[in-house]
Amino acid sequence: MDSAWALTTSSRTVTSSRSSAERLRATLRPMAPKPSILFLCVHNAGRSQMAAAFARRLGAGRVSVFSGGSEPASSVNPAVVEAMAERGIDISAEVPRRWADDDIRAADVVVTMGCGDTCPYYPGRRYVDWELDDPAGKAADEVRPIRDEIERRVAALVDELVTAEAS
Repeated sequence: MDSAWALTTSSRTVTSSRSSAERLRATLRPMAPKPSILFLCVHNAGRSQMAAAFARRLGAGRVSVFSGGSEPASSVNPAVVEAMAERGIDISAEVPRRWADDDIRAADVVVTMGCGDTCPYYPGRRYVDWELDDPAGKAADEVRPIRDEIERRVAALVDELVTAEAS
């Protein structure tokens, strides 16, 4: 039978009646871009850095991740660096940066964390506002609960996006 093909795996044979042309079209179909998340806060030195780091780890290449701030600090908060190191994530080389219009245009989801009216708004983007304490000026022991809450929320968001992308 010309239009049938079989795939043998171990002792099972799976037969399909898809034509060669259908199989070729499926193979050549461009892959959908992976979902992207932009994390925004004021200084891009604490909350958004932690969220981006968790999203990169938990997303494991299945999501694109960006972060930025409306008024970037000169460096990432040392207590945040310490708290993330406790989770095995090194963000010591990260540099706070201002968000860019292209970041927002590229994002499927924009997560704002305490930047209020200074966070940009572009129609057609999904916005999620996470009310979280600002870790600025806090010691590592005060940052840990913020870190843990961010990790919980990022895990749920990444799971949602990856699951939606797979279906």
